[in-house]
Amino acid sequence: MTLAHTALLFAAALLAGCASTVRAPTSGWSDARQLVLVTTGTWDATTGQLRRFERAAEGGQWQPVGAPGDITVGRAGSAWGIGLHPVADASYGPAKQEGDGRAPAGVFRIGTAFGYAAHADTTWPYQAMQASDYCIDVAGSPLYNRIVDANTVGAAAVAGSTEPMRRDLHANGDARYRLGFVIEHNPGHRAGAGSCIFAHLWQAPGVTTAGCTAMAEPAMQQLLGWLQPHARPVFVLLPQAQYERLWQPWGLPRPDAAR
Repeated sequence: MTLAHTALLFAAALLAGCASTVRAPTSGWSDARQLVLVTTGTWDATTGQLRRFERAAEGGQWQPVGAPGDITVGRAGSAWGIGLHPVADASYGPAKQEGDGRAPAGVFRIGTAFGYAAHADTTWPYQAMQASDYCIDVAGSPLYNRIVDANTVGAAAVAGSTEPMRRDLHANGDARYRLGFVIEHNPGHRAGAGSCIFAHLWQAPGVTTAGCTAMAEPAMQQLLGWLQPHARPVFVLLPQAQYERLWQPWGLPRPDAAR
């Protein structure tokens, strides 16, 4: 390759509006047949839309499923998280940190569903939460970013965590974790990079979260009834400008289907 050709390719990348660090192929999620897409207006926007898509085969065209629904995200908006996507250059947006009030942006696997009831109407893996279950958000803990049972790990191991999974029992009847699922941000448990990221029920329309994605209960029930383990679904959250830059190299639905 000549020097002129190299320069031309670099200029084209700049015109596309994306750093090379966020234009990698979709090998990390090319097996996905279902996709949950959340888009927001800007990095600082606290509301947005959730859409569902599915496709028949790898490389196939994403088809919308159902109608879009309203969601809320972190009280400070969103920021690049750690997931299946390449690490983004800092010039392309903020990076998620513990306690920053931002929802992680990027592409993530969907983890276990959870709730207060013994069972849920879903084929997705589901765990009924108990009073002793906590998600550890203490950055210095060896259990950081994990849901643990205090009866197993000991009371000292969950000391300081602000994330009891039975918020109805520990937080004055809070129903937000009555139904939800884990968004697998920071699967390597990097200290301080953000923890305990879920999709869960909202307290009320428009009420923000500490960094999760929240929605109405009927929308959550519909979503969990739709998710299929064999479809290897992924969760995508991006502000609109980043989505329009990345949808093609990342193999996401066309922007006109995501508005």
